[in-house]
Amino acid sequence: MRLATRVMRHPWLCPALLAPLLLTAACGGQKQAMSPGYAPASYGAEVATTAAPSGSPSHAAVAPSGDYIAEAVPDRPGLGTSWGESVSAPISFAPFVRASPTPWAAVALHYNDAEGAAAHAAYLGTGPTPLEVYAGDGSLSVALVDEFGRTLPGYAASGRSLVVGNDGARYRIVVRNATTARFEVVASVDGLDVVDGRPADPNRRGYIVDPHDTLVIDGFRTSDDAVAAFRFGRVADSYAAQTSGDRNVGVVGFAIFAELGATWTRAELGRRDSADPFPNRGYAMPPR
Repeated sequence: MRLATRVMRHPWLCPALLAPLLLTAACGGQKQAMSPGYAPASYGAEVATTAAPSGSPSHAAVAPSGDYIAEAVPDRPGLGTSWGESVSAPISFAPFVRASPTPWAAVALHYNDAEGAAAHAAYLGTGPTPLEVYAGDGSLSVALVDEFGRTLPGYAASGRSLVVGNDGARYRIVVRNATTARFEVVASVDGLDVVDGRPADPNRRGYIVDPHDTLVIDGFRTSDDAVAAFRFGRVADSYAAQTSGDRNVGVVGFAIFAELGATWTRAELGRRDSADPFPNRGYAMPPR
């Protein structure tokens, strides 16, 4: 049995600021499927200070202890996510049994500054469009919001969702659940788990989003009571670049797991709504 965590509610997160993508979710916080261990401000052995040759790829070595050793990397354009100020974000714990080891849905949000997002969209051959990101059959939605709860703008292109951020601005991750079931959300930023700061794996514990509720993830968790806020910043200053390497900077990932037992998703409700009371409209057949 897995343990899960709940985070305090955010008063700014309400339907007036975050119009629901599916159903209006109650203003709410989070729960999390948990085991000990949170994200350290930095980890691994001594960090190399010698500048890498221009154009050389960035990477992170692994010490005999298994820790990651960040190495100096050349500067890159665009945004990464830096280790921000400490933010109060208390959690509690609850049991959660996954219905399957395979995620019910997986979602990725790519982010960049305005110039980088526009360049990425042009690379994919598209222009700006309203950004709505649904998970699975559309029963859950994900978004990045600013510190006031306003959904960040972006582009939808060739299956990619490109969110536009601003250097230095704080952001939060929001997941809305429009079903009567609970889901577990394992989230990552720049390839790092938002709970322990290590390279992300869907098999890690995640946050629980309750039925018709909203999950808010404020930053990299540092304890049961606080997180380090997500802030857009230079790639070289990102938490990833300073710990495990900058290869996966610029993406927020979600592995969403259904809870063991029946779940009232939109697909299931659609089947129930379209149930036919007379599926066989033929005539009686003689006995054999």
